[in-house]
Amino acid sequence: MSTTAIERHNLFEDAQALLVAPLFFAFAVMLFREAGLLTGGTVGIAFLIHYLSGWPIGLLVFAINLPFYALALRAMGKAFTVKTFLSVSLLALYAEWLPSLVQLQGLNRPFAAIMGGFLAGISLLMLIRHKSSLGGLGILVIHLQNTRGWRAGKLQMAADCLILGAAMFIRDPFSVGLSILGALALNLVIAVNHKAGRYMGN
Repeated sequence: MSTTAIERHNLFEDAQALLVAPLFFAFAVMLFREAGLLTGGTVGIAFLIHYLSGWPIGLLVFAINLPFYALALRAMGKAFTVKTFLSVSLLALYAEWLPSLVQLQGLNRPFAAIMGGFLAGISLLMLIRHKSSLGGLGILVIHLQNTRGWRAGKLQMAADCLILGAAMFIRDPFSVGLSILGALALNLVIAVNHKAGRYMGN
């Protein structure tokens, strides 16, 4: 058994992750939005409201996450909560800023689904490794796992299925199918790259 001390992330390493990871996810959001797709979690809820109301996704992401920070403080601690607040806030800003920097033309929708899923997965993986998240339902399922013993992975999957199921009422079946493809791509990145004992950073 290895006795090598775990080297923790320093402030600079945490800062670059919190700056870059939300940018990757915001690019995924832009791909999904341009292709008329959506994803799971609180970002998926923001997409549903966006498609119904036309309200900005960035503002919706920021607002939907607000009630979850008190829960994060209780369940995950101050450092996690502060990092998550910063990550979500930057995602909200990036999501509204990126379309002014990048103009997408002739976007292939299946490619948008898969690439968006990969980018979102990489973003979440970076945040997980730096003890942060994009808030919302992820915090809730971790809290329920800690207090009720319910499996976080199954709860998250059930929540995402409900969100994508609700999309059937406002998006066409092909768009929902592509959104599911994007969700599978996202979860593939997490499943392959986030395994206990394989990454020792903190």
